[in-house]
Amino acid sequence: MLNLLVIKDFTLGGKILIGVLLVILSYIILSYIFKMIEMGYVLKQKKPLYNHFYFRLRRLNQRQKDILQHQFSFYKKLNNTEKKYFEHRVASFIKDKDFIGRDGVVINDEKKVLISATAVMLTFGFRDFYIGLISKIVIYPNAFYSKTNKAYHKGEFNPRLAALVLSWEDFIKGFNADNDNVNLGIHEFTHAIHINSIKERDVSSTIFSDSFKELSGMLASNEALRNKLKESDYFRKYAFTNQFEFVAVIIENFIETPKEFRSQFPQVYDKVKQMLNFNVINY
Repeated sequence: MLNLLVIKDFTLGGKILIGVLLVILSYIILSYIFKMIEMGYVLKQKKPLYNHFYFRLRRLNQRQKDILQHQFSFYKKLNNTEKKYFEHRVASFIKDKDFIGRDGVVINDEKKVLISATAVMLTFGFRDFYIGLISKIVIYPNAFYSKTNKAYHKGEFNPRLAALVLSWEDFIKGFNADNDNVNLGIHEFTHAIHINSIKERDVSSTIFSDSFKELSGMLASNEALRNKLKESDYFRKYAFTNQFEFVAVIIENFIETPKEFRSQFPQVYDKVKQMLNFNVINY
């Protein structure tokens, strides 16, 4: 009798195990099929199948929400649904990163929200918005001495330390003058997004990286356009230091003066919009 019970229990356990294995196998197969379908869609349409899908939306507290509403102009351009998604992403980004103050800087809601909102703004067209290469954000009161090249910096991204470092004074200046095409937060986060897109192969990184290659190819084959960019007063000369500074500068311009960008360099503008999968009103 005991042996029969053991056999019966073993049979039941075996069925459960087989059932679990079948569920796992089905999930793997379906995930693979979805990735293949989406990759085909991405290659053709240059955008992901979907951007926003959340089981539960995180919320900011009222103080944090007030900071967004009164101090972050991009947030005001969003519709009500987009605002909820944006708030969720800002709250999630804050939770995901370590914010560290240096030289007397006190970390508060204003710093967390405005810095996180900058990252979320740039990645609002991405599915994965966390920028995985960043684990900590270090904030100095003003320009700081960098051991990397033994010089004073207003900001830097250090992938080896997974750190984005910012001068708070210069970060705020970037938002106080929001149409001069100089924005420290946008510039440094773009460096992180660019390098992250090279190292990662998620769908948004692939679109960013591949679109930049297309932009580079277009400029390499179009000497007239290349010369027009260099001779124009619209982009600051720092853009032509290297490919990383070029991307950071043109995205500063894209965010701050989109109408002028689109008017002067429509081909380049369209590629930047594609890189960011940016589908916000007035862009």
